[in-house]
Amino acid sequence: MVLIKEYRICMPMTVEEYRIGQLYMIARHSYEQSNNGEGVEVIANEEVNDEANGTGQFTEKRIHLSSHLPYWIQSFLPKIFYITEKAWNYYPYTITEYTCSFIPKFSISIQTRYEDNNGTSENCLGLTSEECESRQIDFIDIAYDEIKPHHYKEAEDPKFYKSEKSGRGPLPEGWMQTQQPIMCCYKSVNVKFEVWGLQTRVEEYVQGAIRDILLLGHRQAFTWMDEWFNMTIEDVRNYEKDMQEKTNMKVKVSLENAEESEKAKETSQPQTPKSPKTPKSGSSTPSAEGRSWFNWS
Repeated sequence: MVLIKEYRICMPMTVEEYRIGQLYMIARHSYEQSNNGEGVEVIANEEVNDEANGTGQFTEKRIHLSSHLPYWIQSFLPKIFYITEKAWNYYPYTITEYTCSFIPKFSISIQTRYEDNNGTSENCLGLTSEECESRQIDFIDIAYDEIKPHHYKEAEDPKFYKSEKSGRGPLPEGWMQTQQPIMCCYKSVNVKFEVWGLQTRVEEYVQGAIRDILLLGHRQAFTWMDEWFNMTIEDVRNYEKDMQEKTNMKVKVSLENAEESEKAKETSQPQTPKSPKTPKSGSSTPSAEGRSWFNWS
């Protein structure tokens, strides 16, 4: 059975404010995290029209991140590969899809809706009765859920942050029951990896990585509030365009350097067969934790 989770992430802001904060956070973090042959390359960013959802924005990105995957996934992937992200943003409703050309049986599909409440809507995404019965609902608390130690920054801790421009924060325990304004991101995440023997392991790993990214990204969207609070949608779209151009150039140069480095290694060192790397029992492995390149926020 495909693992379906519905994440509900409350934020101390309105749905319209979140729209600005989300675009700012994704553009900024994509640029900051693009290094060493990895990062986000924007292929398309254009207006689209849909009969059911109206006017929206379509984006297509290539996400280069192979070295941040665990060894047991790296063992059967090429050294340089990318995941394709396609997103249709009909705010406050969005659709996002992820595929990998190297693994055709792997995909992630996400439906998201934003509402001005604290996560009380039972089925705002219009799931079928079967999907509702099998889904797992997971509330993410941006202030009190545990974050990985190497991603922790006191300046990005909602328990201590106070916005000078909005006056919001710090967030006390139980804030989701008392905070005004408040909104909620409802995300139904469907992960498919139809490879016998690895399906459950990969799907659970991906869901865990998504949760980590959602937690970190939304903490940053709130604690960066004073950077974007007075922006209009036109302002943030201009910022997004500028950062995308800078990020694309950064990724291009980084990929070229990585390819040249690999070629230099191949010509300067004798090649001996190597068995796939496997982690020792109990050891930690690199992962995609905390990467906010994805449009999951």
